[in-house]
Amino acid sequence: MSNSLKPVLEHIEKEFDGAVSRLQTFLQIPSISTDPAFKSEVRRCAQHITDDLASIGLDAILHDTIGHPMVVATDDSAGPDAPRVLYYGHYDVQPVEPIDEWTVPPFDGAVIDGSRGKRFVARGAADDKGQLMTFVEAIRSWKKVHGSLPVRVVILLEGEEESGSESLVPFLTEHKEALQADTCIVCDTGMWDEDTPAITSRLRGLVYIEATLHGPSHDLHSGSYGGAVVNPANALAKILGQLHDDDGRILIDGFYDDVTQVSAEQVKQWNSLGDADALTLESSGAKATFGETGFSTLERLWSRPTCDVNGLFAGYTGEGAKTVIGAKATAKISCRLVAHQKPEQIEQALFAFFNERTPEGCHWDLKSFGTAPAIAVPTESPWLSAASDALTSVFPNPAVLIGTGGSIPVVGEFQEILGVDTVMVGFSLDDDLIHAPNEKFEVSCYRRGILAQAAILEAYANISS
Repeated sequence: MSNSLKPVLEHIEKEFDGAVSRLQTFLQIPSISTDPAFKSEVRRCAQHITDDLASIGLDAILHDTIGHPMVVATDDSAGPDAPRVLYYGHYDVQPVEPIDEWTVPPFDGAVIDGSRGKRFVARGAADDKGQLMTFVEAIRSWKKVHGSLPVRVVILLEGEEESGSESLVPFLTEHKEALQADTCIVCDTGMWDEDTPAITSRLRGLVYIEATLHGPSHDLHSGSYGGAVVNPANALAKILGQLHDDDGRILIDGFYDDVTQVSAEQVKQWNSLGDADALTLESSGAKATFGETGFSTLERLWSRPTCDVNGLFAGYTGEGAKTVIGAKATAKISCRLVAHQKPEQIEQALFAFFNERTPEGCHWDLKSFGTAPAIAVPTESPWLSAASDALTSVFPNPAVLIGTGGSIPVVGEFQEILGVDTVMVGFSLDDDLIHAPNEKFEVSCYRRGILAQAAILEAYANISS
């Protein structure tokens, strides 16, 4: 540990109660971006974090957009020759429903006892307010101890991540020069476990559609018409059953054309992390793992594409009995994609899958809910290696490389628009109940996250830009 980093880490430990209090205040602002009723609260949250960054000594600006505000803060105290690091986070949060399942009010910013010690329980605790405050607090301590930072910094905080990021691409395009950096850190991912930090190197992409099969012109009495006309519910169920074979392989034409195998070395490293099946069952509440034959759970989660029915409805869905043949049946379907698969091609192939199976006398209404490419970031990178070493210096166990089944579209936008690769370093856990009632963030993860971000700042200072 260097003479520069040591006092910063000591300051973080000494002043940690203040960091806890600041996060609690941040969590108390109900910045629900998808609900227009909370528009003023989203703006209040943006102003709050802008003022906080300015109080540290950063040049912080709130930018109005076509949607919710973007916050940009910069610090060039390291000098023009120092590397420049872009930090990204989002201050908006998901809705809280069902409200009656929360054990504490979702915007109280409560810190309560948990199985691992103290924990924050609030909407946004892990996604993403607690996570982004790890680098804000690290920067705060570096500035307090040394009066300057070891690298140049630009922070971008978004207010629409949970509601579609309508403003993101226009904003990145307009402010491309101001956001230029040598590397980027995104803290919207997680760790392997509380003692094992992780860098996420793979993100699955997404295709999401809605398929509605129309049959009769109106609902029919099942006694009068059953067996005489096509029942859209029966037909749709049969078609959905053709999406997979008995080994879990997806039967959409061309679906695997661009899928590449992960190296045996990488698979071995993933499978050495621990009992992924047990962790998956514990966090999901499921009784058995399931998926494509011939691949381990982590391979299926991190490197194999999927196709899942996310919603299914037809006919009468109320209480009690009503014997009808519904006029239509609908399924919502998502495909999680891996690197090199082309989302638009997969979407068209999925549309074709349904069109080729149209029952006689029926027709489809096929809607797209959007696509996003999968991301694989370079693992042979000095930025990733330096971050890994910094994480290992703080946590009991060495940092590991992992994938994630979810999507973070901003990583692809940074690659395409800014030309910068991202190091995805997050400190949440699988059981943090992100997007669910009683979302939490362990206080121990918050503390170690701040320490790790401080160590990363110094590690990056030693890389030539």
